[in-house]
Amino acid sequence: MDVLWEHPGERSSRNRASELADKLNISPIIAEILLNRGLRDEAEIEAFFSPDLGNLHDPMLMKDMDRAVEVLEAALYDRRRILIYGDYDVDGVTSVSLLYLALKDLGGRVQYRIPERQHDGYGLSEQAIREAWEQGARLLVTVDTGTTAVEQVRYAREMGMQVVICDHHRPGEELPDADAVLNPKQADCPYPFKDLAAVGVVFKLVQALGEHLQLEPAAIRKYLDLAALGSAADIVPLMGENRILVSHGLEKLNLRPLTGIRALLDVSSPRNREVDVSHIIFGMAPRINAVGRMGNAERAVELLITRNRDKARDIARVLEKENTARKCIDQDTLEAALHKVEEEVNLEDDRVIVLDRRDWHCGVIGIVASRIIEKFHRPTVLISVDDDGIGKGSARSIPGFDVYSALNENRHLLEQFGGHKYAAGLTIREENIPLFRTRLKEYCDKVLEAGDLVPRLEIAAELPLSFINRDFVQTLSRFAPFGPRNGRALFLSRGVRASSSIRQVGNGHLFLKLEQDGYEFEAIGYGLGWLREELQEAGGAMDAVYTVEDNSWQGKRSIQLHLKDICPTGARQIVEARLNMAV
Repeated sequence: MDVLWEHPGERSSRNRASELADKLNISPIIAEILLNRGLRDEAEIEAFFSPDLGNLHDPMLMKDMDRAVEVLEAALYDRRRILIYGDYDVDGVTSVSLLYLALKDLGGRVQYRIPERQHDGYGLSEQAIREAWEQGARLLVTVDTGTTAVEQVRYAREMGMQVVICDHHRPGEELPDADAVLNPKQADCPYPFKDLAAVGVVFKLVQALGEHLQLEPAAIRKYLDLAALGSAADIVPLMGENRILVSHGLEKLNLRPLTGIRALLDVSSPRNREVDVSHIIFGMAPRINAVGRMGNAERAVELLITRNRDKARDIARVLEKENTARKCIDQDTLEAALHKVEEEVNLEDDRVIVLDRRDWHCGVIGIVASRIIEKFHRPTVLISVDDDGIGKGSARSIPGFDVYSALNENRHLLEQFGGHKYAAGLTIREENIPLFRTRLKEYCDKVLEAGDLVPRLEIAAELPLSFINRDFVQTLSRFAPFGPRNGRALFLSRGVRASSSIRQVGNGHLFLKLEQDGYEFEAIGYGLGWLREELQEAGGAMDAVYTVEDNSWQGKRSIQLHLKDICPTGARQIVEARLNMAV
């Protein structure tokens, strides 16, 4: 697949970077990266490099927070039974766990429920509300769900339950008539940071409740590892409050994690390895998600709330086993989906991929949709249809395309939908799928250009290899934790040469040493082994796009370039892009 290299080519942008560098006595390249991340002045940059819990916003700024605290305090005082109802992904599981532990520590009578993906589907149901009422619950708190549950909340209120919603999904045209709706994405919510994960919204609720009850800050901050786990796994932008929560949550997670998190780390991470966002996304999150995809996610909540080490180890082993089984189903589903793409999709004309099948496991179609995008770089919807003719779908998107808006445009064909700009879920009747596919194609034809279907690498700066040294690497490390809107900076070096043989190593990886003007660094390109022959045949100078990382192997530290793309000089199209620089 072709790749475009985007380079910030505006001279005015570079001038602003030079001015900032002079003002703060930093490298112009570092200044350019900071500006691209929307950081404009010394105060913002200091707050970015030194995330401080003291800079968290006042939780009472969030719409309905005062009412939510009032309702929870009354339920705790009256010893009313509280049901926490959440989603089955990592954000939902950590949200349930965090609120459960916090209310339990305050003496609350708390229970929790997470629907089973296969049998219950997504979101709040009247059956779950009825069963909760029969079990004595009089306060319902939804987490990572509920913003669009208008009818279900009405049903709960009619039964006599109070309802508090903690969510971060985009609201629909009508909000539920709950006692409190905590969601910073509400149009009239004055809360200054809109990009919290659901677990972040729950943390703000616990923070507000703790401050109202005059608890010590430590009583609230002990849940930060859960906030970090859920936020990082939900791929929210790691700027602003998310950066603060994840930074301090990672510190707690590495030093003194909850018993269940420690057990999860034991099965998912090499001993003595520092846990970062990457390990959460690729190591811990898949194991938590697996039990929700393959069965009941409440087992993951059990793991995160237990203080019994033996029980935690036993549940962690179950998660590991479920994750192994999930990988096998992933692979089978991916192979079937790729075959359907070959048979049913015209990749020259179709700007969206919509696939449906009766025997797909609905717990893995979101993962497979993401892998289809990696291969074809088109918005993708996979739908699993059950024996009753009801399809449950997962939609995933590409940068710049709002898949939620696309579903909203076709909501008359859907039974239910919800989600974010880049990921959403839906329910649809089987007979509506062909028309839905047609309408979605028409929508994408209107809003997507051909160039949108070409993956792009956003280059932070052009860099000579002579600029790379230990101090530079140390400065780059201060940008961690890395994640959406704060990824590792990509650099472009032109006219480099291979100073060693170009080899394919491991499972299709590219390895070589790059040299320029006497400066030499090892470079590895994961999954780029297929480029070896092209580079060997071309010989001569090359252009490389890479991140600069600190590598540790067998007790030795070195600077290593992680290649994202490499080609003979001039072989890739480089486009000038107006990146996110501040004016």
